[in-house]
Amino acid sequence: MSNLLILGILIFIVAITMTMVGKGGGNFYVVILAIANIPMHQAAATGQFILFSASVAAMIVFQKNKTVSWPLAIIIGGVTALSALAGGYLSHLFNDFILKLIFAVLLIVSGGVMLIPPPKAKETEKKFGVLQLHSQNQNFYINLWIAIPITILTGFAAGMVGVSGGSFLVPLMVIACGVSMKIAVGTSSTLIAATSFMGFIGHATQGDFNPSLAIPLAVVTIIGGIIGGKMALKSKPKNLKKIFAYTNWLAAIFMIINAFNMK
Repeated sequence: MSNLLILGILIFIVAITMTMVGKGGGNFYVVILAIANIPMHQAAATGQFILFSASVAAMIVFQKNKTVSWPLAIIIGGVTALSALAGGYLSHLFNDFILKLIFAVLLIVSGGVMLIPPPKAKETEKKFGVLQLHSQNQNFYINLWIAIPITILTGFAAGMVGVSGGSFLVPLMVIACGVSMKIAVGTSSTLIAATSFMGFIGHATQGDFNPSLAIPLAVVTIIGGIIGGKMALKSKPKNLKKIFAYTNWLAAIFMIINAFNMK
């Protein structure tokens, strides 16, 4: 019981912080569970389940404040959900050590990308494969030839290691699609819900789900998701980007240390 209480407190703090930057908390959820000596495949399944719970709560907050682009969420979310299902199901092809190293490398790269200044918004001529969307009095353009392959790889990797994909999709929306940070964070909450649910189903079919662990932690993350969503709406975009990058790198360091300690 005491171990579960400690896990709950840590995950509650993570839920607030990570929801603020559109990541949901999957990076640190899996790290915390792995450090608690929970097997990586079970940690991945639990991480996906509590991610889904928290992201739905956050999505309600963001939608109320109109910072969710549903067309963008449908396009990217549909692709990531299906590829996450495959990633979760095929995760058993890799052992715990390899999964942790893959996870760490992805975190380092996505954190660095987030600190790259976004390109200035500009008009783009209409052509096949480029989609124009409008949200919060802002036009942005999505090059589907670039976005779709990246989202397929992102969803697969997220499902495989038990994270939401927000760590990779928020940079995609900000850098490649020219979306503002707050729209990216709000839209990411819907993507996290889709990706984490499908990834969870993939893991659950392999028998990795432990309800006695996952359900109490899901309740904690729902509360944290609501609080984090409200705080995100009041924060400056540049501060959200820094939190996003630094927490990615911190999670990567913890995961690398844990991978070699458990080898």
